[in-house]
Amino acid sequence: MIDFDFAVVLAQWRMLLHGMALTLVLTVASALLGGLLGVACAWARMNGGKALKRVVGSYVELVRNTPFIIQLFFIFFGLPSLGLRLSVEVACVLAMVLNLGAYACEIVRAGLQATPKGQLEAAMSLALTQWQTFSRVVLPPALARIWPALVSQIIIVMLGSAVCGQISAEELSQAANLISSRTYRSFESYIVVTVAYLALAMGLRQVLYWLGPRFIFATRSS
Repeated sequence: MIDFDFAVVLAQWRMLLHGMALTLVLTVASALLGGLLGVACAWARMNGGKALKRVVGSYVELVRNTPFIIQLFFIFFGLPSLGLRLSVEVACVLAMVLNLGAYACEIVRAGLQATPKGQLEAAMSLALTQWQTFSRVVLPPALARIWPALVSQIIIVMLGSAVCGQISAEELSQAANLISSRTYRSFESYIVVTVAYLALAMGLRQVLYWLGPRFIFATRSS
């Protein structure tokens, strides 16, 4: 008969909380910076010159067609050979930002392309500048259209942060590995961490759904 002992695993609650906290910090930082990068790249792919479009397109295809763990290893292990040595946390954030930015670029671009021509013509009739048209007329409704897809991608990036433990980042999956090696309770350790990831994903999704219409693409009534 299998004897489960979750108490031994839960006794390491400080390590679990530290792992959850670092996972959240990495996710929030990558969501903010990666979202901005995605919007900038989407704008560049639609309105930039030929050279800029090719550069951004190459970046998007490169990231979307290579594994995240390879991108992480390249940044953490490869860049030092070029003289650029990053801390574990910075390398994780950079890898997650670049990864999210590439996927967010295509998600946001789909929303921008769905903008009705009438909105653009109305903005032109009001003599709005190109930046005003993009930031006030085009981008907010585009973000509202693609927000569920963008939120899902942020959740995917958060779950993908589990591989950051491969470079010794003390995030949630690394906490599970350490607890498992110390207690010899692998099943219980990974069950607890699975529940923790599930709670983080569901909670983050609800928070983002609440933040979006209130602060990201809020409509201002006159």
